[in-house]
Amino acid sequence: MRLRHKNLLGIKDLTAEDINLILDTAESLKEVSTRDIKKVPTLRGRTVVTLFYEASTRTRTSFELAAKRLSADIISIATSISSVTKGETLKDTGKNIEAMNPDIIIIRHPHSGAPEILARSLRPAIVNAGDGAHEHPSQALLDLFTIREKKKRIAGLKVAIVGDITHSRVARSDIYALSKLGASVTLVGPATLIPVEIEKMGVKVSYRLEDVIPESDVIIMLRIQLERITQNLFPSIREYSRIFGLNSEKLKNAKKDLIVMHPGPINRGIELDPEVADGPHSVILEQVTNGIAVRMAVLYLLLGGKEESELTN
Repeated sequence: MRLRHKNLLGIKDLTAEDINLILDTAESLKEVSTRDIKKVPTLRGRTVVTLFYEASTRTRTSFELAAKRLSADIISIATSISSVTKGETLKDTGKNIEAMNPDIIIIRHPHSGAPEILARSLRPAIVNAGDGAHEHPSQALLDLFTIREKKKRIAGLKVAIVGDITHSRVARSDIYALSKLGASVTLVGPATLIPVEIEKMGVKVSYRLEDVIPESDVIIMLRIQLERITQNLFPSIREYSRIFGLNSEKLKNAKKDLIVMHPGPINRGIELDPEVADGPHSVILEQVTNGIAVRMAVLYLLLGGKEESELTN
C-alpha cells in the first residue's frame, strides 16, 4: 500500500482519496504508541534523514519518533553545525546526503519551494516539513485527523482559522485539506494579515472574531509570526490580542462541543489566554499526540512498508 506520489510536498497535490488514505492509515497506527514496546518492524532497514534549516520542536521530534516506531534508522542533520554554515548550497547538501543512500529526506526550510528543488534533483523521497510561507502538509493532516477523531466527520463542518494568515504555511495547507474534504472555512484576522483575493481559494473572510465564534465547530488559532513580519501590520501586540485573541469571555457564545486548535508554539496571552489553551475546548496536546501517528502513516505510505494486515504486528 503506497501513495500515488513519490513525495509529500504539499496538500495541494493530494486528492481527497489520498488524504483519507493517510488518515485511515494513521488511525490504524496510533495504537502502536500506546504499547509498552512502542515499535513495529514495518520500515526496518530503511533510512530517514531529517534536514531542518529552521528551529522546530514538535515537527522534528514527531517525525523522528514516527520513524523510530516503524523501526527505521533515523539521522538528524542540524544545519547550524553542518557544512551549510560554510556556504554549501541546498542542492549540494542534498546531493551529498543522497550519496549516502537514504530512503527519505524530511526537510524544513525558510524559503518556499526548497523541498520541490530537492524533489526534482534527488532519488530519495522528499517530505516537506514546512517551507517558508508556502505549505506544511503534515500539520494539516494531523489537524484533519484530530478533527475527524473528535467530530467523527469533516464534511459540513464550519472551521475558522484565526490570525496571521499571510505568513502561515499551516493556514494554506489547512485550507486545501479542509476544502478537499468538504468543510467550510472562514479566515479571521486584521486586513493587513489576510492575503488579497484569498477568497479565490474558496474561503470566506471575516474581520470580527466575535461574529464567527457562535457558528464555528472548530477554531484553529495561528501564531503571530513576528520573525516573518518586516513592517507594522497592526498597532500593537496588546491591541491584536484584544481584538483577535481567544479568551473565555469570547467563548461564552460558542457551541458546547467547539474544539480549539493551535499548531504551536503558542504565544500565551496573545493568541490564546491560558484558560482557553488549557481549557475543556482545547485539543492542542491531542494534536501533538496525533502528529506521531499521522507522520508514521506518511512514512509508511511513501516508503511502502508491509501489507496492511501486517501493519501493526
